Amino acid sequence: MIHVQNLFHSYSKNDQYAVKNVSFEIEKGEVFGFLGPSGAGKSTTQGVLTGLLQLQAGEVSVVGYDMKKPSRDLFNKIGVSFEQSNVYNKLSALENLVFYRKLFDVPTVEPLTLLKMVGLDHVADKKTGEFSKGMKHRLTFARSMLNQPELWFLDEPTTGLDPAIASQIKDIVKEKNNSGTTVFLTTHNMYVADELCHRVAFIIDGEIKLIDSPRNLKLQYGEKLVEVEYREDNTLKKSTFSLLKEPDRMALNDIIHSGKVEVMHTKEATLEEIFIKVTGRGLK
Repeated sequence: MIHVQNLFHSYSKNDQYAVKNVSFEIEKGEVFGFLGPSGAGKSTTQGVLTGLLQLQAGEVSVVGYDMKKPSRDLFNKIGVSFEQSNVYNKLSALENLVFYRKLFDVPTVEPLTLLKMVGLDHVADKKTGEFSKGMKHRLTFARSMLNQPELWFLDEPTTGLDPAIASQIKDIVKEKNNSGTTVFLTTHNMYVADELCHRVAFIIDGEIKLIDSPRNLKLQYGEKLVEVEYREDNTLKKSTFSLLKEPDRMALNDIIHSGKVEVMHTKEATLEEIFIKVTGRGLK
């Protein structure tokens, strides 16, 4: 679905690159996470992939189209949900979607259906200038599904949303992916990426540091630890044991056989911890 080879992009058109020598491929049906802090090159890469930025150097194809000369047909096959919502404030939510659906040359989804999916059907006739930031974000997300895209670009899809709505958005992404939609997700939220992505790329200062699945990264960079809360002499104790050390395994086994365990869970490394370990940088 996406092929990127040796991509470079400079806003000043010199050797100060926002993206430098970036290469990756995304298969059909994959949720691919592009992860990094603000200014890492995520939005620049997405801009090139969606035709918003001109391809300066490298080879890029999206849904089979060469991005050196993107075809109008490309935009019938992709959907883009921007982090910064760009809706027409003087139009209602419904009018926004009705307008945008006319830009496509392919069958589209009924706007009211999409508004209901994102919980905005009750304000369908309300002007979006009166919407909160989160409501505008949901409308932008809904708009990106109008043309039932084969390839779906999502830029921070849960930013600024309360936990319930964010969970609803993630469920929609999972449902669309299960039905065959390929997703390119840009985010600095490692928890969202861990939940949704088949593979992730860590990008920092315009360069990709690694690409792998969240599971493989946790196995490679994480420690195999178990945290246990248990009773000993009527006192609640908490201990952490390594599954790689024989004394720890024996001590953990003794506690389990005592029958006094109250809480026990594994402590795996988070993607954020792994990102910091690999790049030496945080996500803010």
